[in-house]
Amino acid sequence: MASIPSSKLLIAAILLLALSASLAAARTAPDASMIERHEKWMVENGRVYKDDAEKAMRFNIFKENVDYIESFNEAAARPYKLAVNKFADLRNDEFQASRNGYRMGSLPNKSSSSKVSSFRYENVSAAPASIDWRKKGAVTAVKDQGQCGCCWAFSAVAATEGINQLTTGKLVSLSEQQLVDCDTTQDQGCNGGLMDDAFQYIISNKGLTTESNYPYQGVDGTCNSKKESSDAAKITGYEDVPANSESALLKAVVSQPVSVAIDASGSDFQFYSSGVFTGECGTELDHGVTAVGYGATSDGTKYWLVKNSWGASWGDEGYIMMQRDVGAAEGLCGIAMAASYPTA
Repeated sequence: MASIPSSKLLIAAILLLALSASLAAARTAPDASMIERHEKWMVENGRVYKDDAEKAMRFNIFKENVDYIESFNEAAARPYKLAVNKFADLRNDEFQASRNGYRMGSLPNKSSSSKVSSFRYENVSAAPASIDWRKKGAVTAVKDQGQCGCCWAFSAVAATEGINQLTTGKLVSLSEQQLVDCDTTQDQGCNGGLMDDAFQYIISNKGLTTESNYPYQGVDGTCNSKKESSDAAKITGYEDVPANSESALLKAVVSQPVSVAIDASGSDFQFYSSGVFTGECGTELDHGVTAVGYGATSDGTKYWLVKNSWGASWGDEGYIMMQRDVGAAEGLCGIAMAASYPTA
């Protein structure tokens, strides 16, 4: 058998090495690009990790989330979009644990003399095609609960701020921290609670103080009785919207901002950015938010306008539009299952 000249072997070896290097570069280039994106995202969101091991773990989660978000947005046209937000390095279960704190299943239900069994808006018939309580001056700026699972407090406060404005003509930002620290008979601060129990506390305490007087800390604290007694807004009672009826919920939202509970456990909710949310979700209610309006898009898609408490950088400047009149009695993500509002 004829031997192959050494010069040809050398050329073949060089070509093989070049091909291997090219393939290696092709494999590492995307990761290098993603590493740069993660580094930039860390700076933008003030994220610092304790060591290289945690950073590597968070990078892998970040990469998986970015890949999911981009593939979702590139798929067939959907009425909503996702975005790489400040939660992009969290697994979905971690996200749920720190942000969702509606605890209907773990807290005892109770009857109260302050809770009225009737539905005062039952006979509302002249509902406009849309309403936005922000435009009517009854909604404060979007707030951020941080890593404290007290969404229930933010929901109850937003509804109380709304009825207080409608009653007094003044929009006053009220204190969630007061509820976290002082409303501890039924509710459990950063470990969860119910909006109805928060309303009951406000009634029993004869009011709620301002955000500026009792500022939010994002952790469970000791009740400051002096600040607690400095009331800035009062309610006289609260009512539950008839369950599993989007039409009843609409009658209530026509009249005032309403506390609602939803299932916000999915990744699409975690990374929601804009449009009418139509994503898959269940009815395991785990998050308290506030319905502050409703409407329809130009193509006729009906939606609820919902104020969240994950900061203005999440969603559509802190809000989400959730599909309305979906056919299921409980509404999308259970939004019509456990709605309530304070009265004054």
